[in-house]
Amino acid sequence: MPQQAGWSLIVPLKPLARAKSRLVAVAAGERRAGLVLAFAEDTVAAALACQAVRDVAVVTDDPVAGRRLARLGADVVPDVARGGLNAALAHGAEVVRLRRGAAAVAALGADLPALRPVELARVLAAAAAHPRAFVADAAGVGTTVLTAREEAALAPAFEGASRARHRDSGAVELVLPGVESVRQDVDTGADLRRALVLGVGPRTACAVRRVTVSGVSPG
Repeated sequence: MPQQAGWSLIVPLKPLARAKSRLVAVAAGERRAGLVLAFAEDTVAAALACQAVRDVAVVTDDPVAGRRLARLGADVVPDVARGGLNAALAHGAEVVRLRRGAAAVAALGADLPALRPVELARVLAAAAAHPRAFVADAAGVGTTVLTAREEAALAPAFEGASRARHRDSGAVELVLPGVESVRQDVDTGADLRRALVLGVGPRTACAVRRVTVSGVSPG
């Protein structure tokens, strides 16, 4: 892949009221929705700050999230597929490639609040050597990034034990040092604690403070 071409990232986001149900022990209702939105905002902001990224398309039907993420510079793609995470990602990849022609695309989770642009750039540089590649999550079960060069279909198989499914599909697993922020997604309070240790973005830090002030601790 030509280095100057850059990657188009596709970030799927459920409606905030339904996202991250396992964080209910940390925060419920509007406070949980606020956390989820903060995760997505910090993830998208970090992705857009990465020199290897050309643009970011967020696939969502949530109007509040769509407006907030568009203000950061993301393109918002309506989730017309409404068939779950993988359908949303496939739809996003299709839209991006219709707009840009052949494009290198990467699926990125919206729940990486500690994401660092330099670490994402390291992952994407390694991914450029393979038609399809992926990075496993910190737990070693799921996937946080799946890439497809211009000539390859994205073929997402996220949710559950997606690490094994992506590996079985022929995608190359990237095992790289120093990319902890790319691997640390947040589904539970324990995940959030680990992300806080790595250092989260400003929006997540603010949302966590609001949760703590309300008397609910992420710890």
